[in-house]
Amino acid sequence: MSPAPFPRRQVGTTGRVSWMVGNEEFESVLALPGIARYEYFVKRAASHGQVWGLRGDGGWVVAVDDDGNRHFPVWAHQRFAEACATGPWAGEKPVLIDVDEWVTGWLPELEEDGMRVAVFQTPDDEAVGIAPARLKEDLEAELEQFEL
Repeated sequence: MSPAPFPRRQVGTTGRVSWMVGNEEFESVLALPGIARYEYFVKRAASHGQVWGLRGDGGWVVAVDDDGNRHFPVWAHQRFAEACATGPWAGEKPVLIDVDEWVTGWLPELEEDGMRVAVFQTPDDEAVGIAPARLKEDLEAELEQFEL
């Protein structure tokens, strides 16, 4: 997927991480097949309340697949996002998006815009492309486990 700018609203901050991803976890998660990385993303985003995107001076990064479909790439941890800030995305910075805002605001907007979500893209350019409505459904189901 190649990058394309997505000049949406500025949200979150850089540098806020709720848990540490050690080298062993980092390497093993990157080596997982796409569906397992997707499940990891859903569980971690829900349990830690955060989603990470990449943003630079031109706005949020967007990946474009070979068919011209636009995907908004997201990760569950800053370290995984940073690992993808190379090549055309070099210099872009990970930015935190609150998971509740992601579910209630961002995903419906992405759906309206006809975009997909590239969940857990790897430095090797592999991601799980999914409809925003499906990701919203999966995250809401996982978030229910954390409600009091």
